[in-house]
Amino acid sequence: MTEAVLQVNGLCRTFGSVRAVDEVSFTLPAGGSLGIVGESGSGKTTTARIIVGLEQADAGEVSVRGRARTGRARGRAERLARAREVQMVFQDPFLSLDPRTSVEAVLRETLRLHFPGTDHAARIRELLDQVGLGTRASEALPRQLSGGQRQRVAIARALAVQPDVLVLDEAVAALDVSVQAQVLNLLADIRERTGVGYLFITHDLGVVRCVTDDVIVMRHGRIVESGPTSDVLDSPQHAYTRLLLESVPRPGWDPDRIAAARRAL
Repeated sequence: MTEAVLQVNGLCRTFGSVRAVDEVSFTLPAGGSLGIVGESGSGKTTTARIIVGLEQADAGEVSVRGRARTGRARGRAERLARAREVQMVFQDPFLSLDPRTSVEAVLRETLRLHFPGTDHAARIRELLDQVGLGTRASEALPRQLSGGQRQRVAIARALAVQPDVLVLDEAVAALDVSVQAQVLNLLADIRERTGVGYLFITHDLGVVRCVTDDVIVMRHGRIVESGPTSDVLDSPQHAYTRLLLESVPRPGWDPDRIAAARRAL
């Protein structure tokens, strides 16, 4: 049996009267790729933020390779250790990059913080090559790069600390379709070479089909269906999963019927 790199058990998070995450449990195998799908408000992003450490759970446990991440980290060393376990790539790379800092400086600062006392020049070149950016891009500022290039920088920064898990929260949603395909192919290549585990948070079922081995479907904070991606998308068992698939525009698509079905669910 493949070792579990990420284990989530009974995760709960409440905001006022809203149960944003309700008894969520799943496992990501080492080197695996798991998608979490659902509409806005389904709880998928809150789940991701708890896993990364940006939110605190009310109940439940998150562990990486058997090491618990529940509760606040104690001290700088533990915070850095947790950051090296799980990294996150956000939807808008422009907002997650310092507009005054060059690509090389972004990577150098990340490496200096986590691996002090060593020469990082070779590692920076390796990271740029890994994400398909040449050394000419190293001196560029974020505003001088395209959206796809900025997202590659964000991925390189996340990979710099050699994480066990990479959480991608709508990481290609803001990109043009052709650039999406390039970034998704890049991510597939990186997973094959490094064995990093991916957790994809997305509403795009096409992305899920392309890049995940397994998928869970969330609605109102709960998991309503899970399994191998091909099984869930080709033979959905839950009415909500069928509704998500039927909501994708196609010939003969009837938005009024979909809206009525959503209200009735």
